[in-house]
Amino acid sequence: MPRYFALLPAAGIGARMGSDGPKQYLSLAGRTMLWHAIHAFEAMAAVERSYVVLAPDDGHWDRHDWSGLAKLAVLRCGGATRAETVLNGLRAVAGEVGPDDWVLVHDAARPCVSIRLLDRLLGELADDGIGGILAAPVADTLKREGDGGRILETVPRAGLWAAQTPQMFRHGLLLRALEHAGTGVTDEASAIEALGLSPRLVESDMTNLKVTWPRDVEVAEWLLSKGD
Repeated sequence: MPRYFALLPAAGIGARMGSDGPKQYLSLAGRTMLWHAIHAFEAMAAVERSYVVLAPDDGHWDRHDWSGLAKLAVLRCGGATRAETVLNGLRAVAGEVGPDDWVLVHDAARPCVSIRLLDRLLGELADDGIGGILAAPVADTLKREGDGGRILETVPRAGLWAAQTPQMFRHGLLLRALEHAGTGVTDEASAIEALGLSPRLVESDMTNLKVTWPRDVEVAEWLLSKGD
């Protein structure tokens, strides 16, 4: 039977947050944002191990408390882009993770992912031949910007989904896809699509917030306080 592993790329600096250090180390409800993102998988019996991929020169990790994360393994092989970091991580764990095992790649900046959503992802993709991602149907009216910060056009939202994480694919397929697509893709599904395959959309919601802007920290803390 295939096994399940989590992989969290955490080599970025989160420049849009405007903080002094990488945003994954920002404090949320008494822990780092990264701790919360990893902890979501700690309660998942199906997930055997969680790998966090850091920049080789990361000087922040050892300053924080990572207790309560018994499944955690640290890899210091992060790259210049998200895709490169994930690719390096997949290569680093190839001796432990089989080509048919599932890998759930999850953003370090999504600390509020719930067991409910993770169970849904695993359940809907267990027998899928390709894999898929958590995603939320787009609810807002979308505008394309033109010159001078003015609206160029309204974009029809029918059939549009906002991609989230985890993005769940077999180790061997995802490794091949990232090696084929290169390190410019912005998520794992894009690399799979470049092979001519169509990942499945598993419906999520906006509680699986990505912390991008300073005000998002307050929203994330509120969501964590509610639990799920």
